[in-house]
Amino acid sequence: MAEAEEQPERYTGEALPAWSLPAAASSEIDIGVEWPERVTREWAWGGSTGAGVTVCILDSGVEPAHPLIGPVDGAVVVSVDAETGEASIDEDDQGDLCGHGTACAGIVRALAPDCAIFSVRVLGAGYTGSGPVLLAGLRWAIEQGFDVINMSLSTTKRQFAEVLHELADSAYFKRTVLVASAHNMPVESYPWRFAAVISVGSHEENDPQVFYYNPAPPVEFFARGVNVEVPWLGGETTPASGNSFATPHMSGMCALIMAKHRELTPFQLKSVLFLTSSNVGGET
Repeated sequence: MAEAEEQPERYTGEALPAWSLPAAASSEIDIGVEWPERVTREWAWGGSTGAGVTVCILDSGVEPAHPLIGPVDGAVVVSVDAETGEASIDEDDQGDLCGHGTACAGIVRALAPDCAIFSVRVLGAGYTGSGPVLLAGLRWAIEQGFDVINMSLSTTKRQFAEVLHELADSAYFKRTVLVASAHNMPVESYPWRFAAVISVGSHEENDPQVFYYNPAPPVEFFARGVNVEVPWLGGETTPASGNSFATPHMSGMCALIMAKHRELTPFQLKSVLFLTSSNVGGET
């Protein structure tokens, strides 16, 4: 049977419990956000181009100077020493090794053309990767303070779930938005299942700004992800389908909203996405 942490005591006007708010301090936490009577898409991102927002593509790298992406503001590759477990973050001079990260970056760029894109390569050729490298890359990206981290990947290994959960919560409290794709198979994987993450599945419609709130989580939103023409290696394009490609659509929408409303926390941003989703308050 569960027990209370400690027996209640009569308040005597002395020290408050940890994390409490003194009465005299309530004015110090005034949010100051001016919300409209109705949150519309025009209010949320009308006229926004994503300028001033940093989007990290945690993936297989991004092909430099792809014509549909343009300049990348920074690129690193993550490695972990198998013996010591120490992570190394080095400048990435190879770019994308399989095309996946380039596709995701291109989708973000198409929606938010003036955002800054950074690449953190945690996957190798053939979409290969490891849990320790994923954790090290995500931890580094959170430490850099990127506004949005696009994670079109996940792991089914439960031994990594606890640390991923801690990292997701850390990002949430640091005002970094994690946008993560649901697995393409009906299996349990991470981090998309965590409540601190914006989790994304696919829908079949063609409009890149059509997205739906899912009233039956753990997938929270559906975005365009079927038969999407995406940038690929060699300056080319290719049609692609999967939750991986729905996710950067939501990352791009987050960039548009955050560029116009820099004061929003991840919690508030989720609320705006809900209120402007196509099956709630947005135009279809």
